[in-house]
Amino acid sequence: MKSLPILQKLALLVVLGGLVKSFLPAQTAVTSSPQPASSVSASRLARLRRGVNASGWFAQVYDKNGYTKEHFQNWTTAEDIALIKSMGFDHVWLSVNPQPMMMNHRPDEIPAEYLGYLDSAVKMILEQGLAVVIDLHPESEFKARLAKDDGFVQEFSDFWRALAWHYSTWDAERVFFEILNEPELSDRYRWYGVQAKLAAAIREGAPQHTIIATGARWSSDDELVFLEPLRDSNVIYNFHFYEPTIFTHQGATWGSYFWHWVKGVHYPSSPESAAKAAAGMPDAVDRLAVIRYGQDHWDALRIDTEITQVAEWARQRGVPVVCNEFGVYRDYTEPQDREAWIHDVRTALERHGMGWTMWDYSGNFGVVKKKDERSVPDEVILRALGLNRSLGK
Repeated sequence: MKSLPILQKLALLVVLGGLVKSFLPAQTAVTSSPQPASSVSASRLARLRRGVNASGWFAQVYDKNGYTKEHFQNWTTAEDIALIKSMGFDHVWLSVNPQPMMMNHRPDEIPAEYLGYLDSAVKMILEQGLAVVIDLHPESEFKARLAKDDGFVQEFSDFWRALAWHYSTWDAERVFFEILNEPELSDRYRWYGVQAKLAAAIREGAPQHTIIATGARWSSDDELVFLEPLRDSNVIYNFHFYEPTIFTHQGATWGSYFWHWVKGVHYPSSPESAAKAAAGMPDAVDRLAVIRYGQDHWDALRIDTEITQVAEWARQRGVPVVCNEFGVYRDYTEPQDREAWIHDVRTALERHGMGWTMWDYSGNFGVVKKKDERSVPDEVILRALGLNRSLGK
């Protein structure tokens, strides 16, 4: 067959080009218009602007009698919830240990009596016009099993599906589900897979409710910025912020062993004050850590720099982020230092449009103190949080 003349070839190319072009708009419409990364409504996000953690109520109960009816009824009362509302908080982060509720190899059969106690607490919070986050908050050995036992991950998924189904008829605008408090998995990739499975189970149980997800390794900000969003648009992402722990956890007897030696560390940090605090440390490595704290010049700008990275991560992915734990262990910090740190974290979060939840209500990080069996607001901390300071008088 003879070759076509050049002009005929050109004409044929023009025709073919037109045919290809006619198909492009439909193809482009499919591939370049993905679903929005987040479907969480502004009204739901507005429910999580200013909150407090109700610790020691349904989780971290170390009383010898454990998780009992008397404890649930007396640890946090309707008066406490009313006080939380009156101080200006809009939600309660309700920590719930799943371990007392999970039947061995029958995790989806949640004891009705226990659910009744939890229902009463959730109802008490909602009746004050507050939102509530049901945060599954197990002990470390539970989280360690998730790191290595696939069968246990399945059991936990079944438990979450049943719990989510139980609350699926409750107000989806004000009841939220947090997948797991502070995962202790060191393998970021495994946690991503475990979290995706748990989120899918929650979604099966409660199709309309918003899920709260987090990064690995105690929900730190650097783990969140590693994470990629789940395949679920109705998700809020969260992180915890206690940096630097040398200041926020000085004197604490859990976590890093050397914390209990750390005393007299001030905020904002300076080389001079840090060197003075370091002098009392018996170990050279620990002294160096305190010295570094002073040299790092932790202040409002340093904190904002950390939180800005989270805000940028969220912006690039089009997802909402909240900080659902931050605070300072009160026993060994000066009140003015604690106030300054909480103020700087809170204002940095608000500057980036992030809701926040302080740790905690009445514990040793608390926004209230117990006095003569009454909860008395700490006005210094309320001032740092930008909340009502006229209470408790």
